[in-house]
Amino acid sequence: MTVIRVNNIRLYAFHGCLPEEEKIGGHYRVDVKIEAEVSSAIQTDSLSETVDYCVVYEIVKREMAIRSRLIEHVAGRIAKALVHELHEIRKVRVSVTKLAPPVNGDVGEVRVDVTEKH
Repeated sequence: MTVIRVNNIRLYAFHGCLPEEEKIGGHYRVDVKIEAEVSSAIQTDSLSETVDYCVVYEIVKREMAIRSRLIEHVAGRIAKALVHELHEIRKVRVSVTKLAPPVNGDVGEVRVDVTEKH
């Protein structure tokens, strides 16, 4: 089993429960940890035998563009899409971090981790 990480994907999105979040949006960071069976890629040096991290990025970008009230929901949607669309994945952990969340206090970020298995 091989671990592939695609970290610090930075996106602007419109998730949140507050009406203002739907209008003005906010900054997010997404980290993806993939466990995949790609032993053939190690031998063949072929992109088609592994998880293409450009495709991972595109799936994350697509799912982040769909508004959710909760980052738990969007993280779960990303994880399910990755497992469904990239068959080499055996297990994925998706972390969605909302930077500078609108809370009544000094909070730098809020992060949710979701794990999905194939």
